[in-house]
Amino acid sequence: MLFLVRHAESIENATKYTGFYDNPRPWTGPAAHALSRDIVGLTPRGFLQCLWLRQTLRNLTGPDPAIRTSQYRRALDTTTLALPGLPYETTALLNEQHYGAATYMTKDELYATYPEGAEDRQTRKHLWTPPGAGAESLACGVVRRATAFVDGLPATPTPDVVAVTHHTAILALRAVLERRPVTELVDEARACKTPNAAVLVYERAGGLFHARSLIQPDC
Repeated sequence: MLFLVRHAESIENATKYTGFYDNPRPWTGPAAHALSRDIVGLTPRGFLQCLWLRQTLRNLTGPDPAIRTSQYRRALDTTTLALPGLPYETTALLNEQHYGAATYMTKDELYATYPEGAEDRQTRKHLWTPPGAGAESLACGVVRRATAFVDGLPATPTPDVVAVTHHTAILALRAVLERRPVTELVDEARACKTPNAAVLVYERAGGLFHARSLIQPDC
């Protein structure tokens, strides 16, 4: 079984445009990305969600699951709080989409600073490649990483795998696992994102993964 876990609620999730997003942005692109990757942690609600995850994953997984997590602090904090004492591996394959120089830019500042990418960002978000070093599109960069992650999963039914990751990575992973167009999943996410701390359960049968359930936190 494969269990995809969206990290618990972070400070960025809770504050959204009242927190790290200012116009003009007070940081350079690299500094903003480092802030998002290394500094942003969980809210008090996020800590409670981790306690919920601790019990939920204990009931769902077999003994000694293989745990993989992104390199971002909010995913690492979720992993260590929800799965205390268990060994885990970090992997860049599960990282959030890299927004490069556009990290924490408001849309107004982004369009004013990089007008050449405005149309893609507005109408073809899955194809939009943010400006700056390391930036990646959802349809190419993140899906490529998701494909590599799924291809690297063990072919045997055990051990269970728990993957702690992010909203955009879950969209890409779902596209690969469920064999669906990423555009379809992006459209669905506009109406309803995967909640923080939710668990998506997949079972492998006949060489393919099949979605079994979505378990959402009660906090």
